[in-house]
Formats: sequence, structure tokens, C-alpha cells
Amino acid sequence: MDSTINDSKKLFALNKPKGYLVTRSDDLGRKTVYDLLPQWAFDEEWMPIGRLDLESKGLLLFTTNGQINNALTKPGSCVKIYEIWVRGHVTDEHIAQALKGVESKHGLLKALVIEKIGMGGAKTKLRIQIDEGKNRHIRRLFGALKDPKFGTPLKVLDLKRVSIGGFELNIESSKWRYLSVDEEQMLIGNMN
Repeated sequence: MDSTINDSKKLFALNKPKGYLVTRSDDLGRKTVYDLLPQWAFDEEWMPIGRLDLESKGLLLFTTNGQINNALTKPGSCVKIYEIWVRGHVTDEHIAQALKGVESKHGLLKALVIEKIGMGGAKTKLRIQIDEGKNRHIRRLFGALKDPKFGTPLKVLDLKRVSIGGFELNIESSKWRYLSVDEEQMLIGNMN
């Protein structure tokens, strides 16, 4: 049976590795996510939904449909989950502060849910949910918090997006696939 019958015509997902820019072209000739995709993705103007910065990795959705793009990037419309490693000891106070929100020149930065899921040396692994994505949101949020012992800002060392709107990343790094029609429905529902 040909599985393509069950493919979404509107969405595909890429597991973006570090070191690739989320842009159509780069003046400096750096690698972009389109280097990981078939040529038609560029030619047919499939656009990334939201961004992941150069050093970030994980789930990136693409569409040719502007309405879908807007619906999934509109603040409050869609929960995104990230797993991050932070340099420094993340305390309960830090977590409370990040949930309440930190003022920055980019507006209020905050997370909806934060779980501590691991420790390693002077690093803390967290799972974070946000429903908006200001530029470098998570990095700036933690950069606004200070390590209690050293007084230095916390730093996000590793950031991976693992879920968008209930769609969980389940693709190997650097690989892409179409969403199934069911997955598309879950994400965009009855949006016309």
C-alpha cells in the first residue's frame, strides 16, 4: 500500500540539527535548512513555521499555506515543548520567576510549564512549554536569571524543540517527513 495517500499535502516536519540557519538563503554562504531538503521544497516556496536559531535543534514544521503559518505562530495558539540544558544550578526560585515572567526589551518572557528532568555536573536539564515564540525567547528568558552561587546569568547550552501543538518529534536528526493527515488534523483542526 502506498503510504503517500495518507500524507498531508500542507505540512512536513524536519528535525533540524545545530549549525543550519532557518532562512531561504544566506549572504555569508552558511548552511541553511534547505540544504537538508529536496530541491522542490525551495522551488515551491515551502516556508518554515516559526524559527529555530543557528545553534538550536529539533522540530521545525514547513508549509506553503500562509494561514496555517499564521495560525501556528500566533501567540497563545499552540504549545511548543523544548528540552534544554542550562549551565548553572536552576533553583525552584528560578523556575517560579520564569513562570511568572521576566521583563526584557523584547517584552515579557515567560514559560507555561517547566520541569526539571536531569542534572549533570553544573548543568540542569529542563523540559519547558511556551505558547509564543519571541526571538530567542528561551535563551533570553534564562539569560535574565542569575546563578545564585556565582551571580552570573544562566546560559542555555543546548536547546531542542521536541513538540509543536501535540505533534511529537520522532524523526532522526537532519531527516524530514510529511505529516500524516491525522497529524495535520490534530494541528490545524477545522481551520479553513
